[in-house]
Amino acid sequence: MRTDDSRWESDMLIPLLLVGVALLGLYIPFLQSLFADWDTNENYSHGYFVPFIFAYMIYSVKDKLLETKMYPVNIGFILVALGLAILIVGKIGAEFFLQRFSLIIVLLGIVLFLMGREYLKILSIPILYLIFMVPLPAIIWNKIAFPLQLFGSFLTEQIIRFLGIPVFREGNILHLSETTLEVVAACSGLRSLVTMFALSSLLVWMSSLSSARKWFLFFAAAPAAICANIIRLTVTAILASKYGSEVAEGFLHDFSGVFTFVIGLLMLLLVNKIIERKSAA
Repeated sequence: MRTDDSRWESDMLIPLLLVGVALLGLYIPFLQSLFADWDTNENYSHGYFVPFIFAYMIYSVKDKLLETKMYPVNIGFILVALGLAILIVGKIGAEFFLQRFSLIIVLLGIVLFLMGREYLKILSIPILYLIFMVPLPAIIWNKIAFPLQLFGSFLTEQIIRFLGIPVFREGNILHLSETTLEVVAACSGLRSLVTMFALSSLLVWMSSLSSARKWFLFFAAAPAAICANIIRLTVTAILASKYGSEVAEGFLHDFSGVFTFVIGLLMLLLVNKIIERKSAA
């Protein structure tokens, strides 16, 4: 269906509001459980910020949206149906990730069905950004986290040995002269990785770089998160070797999360600045 009547867009306001209310009513139980997860799952405590960033992204393109004509595409209904099917499967299988992920598919389908491809091009990235608020299934999280634990333990061992501190590593356990440190799942760096990708996505959205440079900035989140986590583990090991495990554990649990976030963010901003200078040259 296609129309050039400008009144048609304003006439769509009420249907869009009704669809929004119906969607909210359908997903309230699943969103409530998601909010509860943010309270208890430290790996996704950043989830509270994602809806606000999503709203900012929408607001930042409001002028472009107002200038874009609505050309609804019927195939969007298939996308909506697919999202609802994923919701049903997730509900039957008690799979929270599928239940929450289905909302993103449904939103993409609604935009395509009611507004058209041009709107979808503009809104697809903000909608897909919502994936950062959805916790991964534990089985997937653990499969990624454990190799990162081993990798972080290995690099930390190499660095502190280079600094002249005696250390012996067994898997993800570091034996120091005064104490023993275990690089647990929370210290794997996966939490930092998710947060850094969320931040790099926001930086990409705000930048005016070319597509290739945007992708480079986006994937720079991975080395930034890994480096920040290695710095945290190394500082923790140094503290443990000099002051004992109690001081190290206090640092690790009370301050290291903020420390890792700040270091990773600074690295991302530095990469962004370097890319911008390269683009301007």
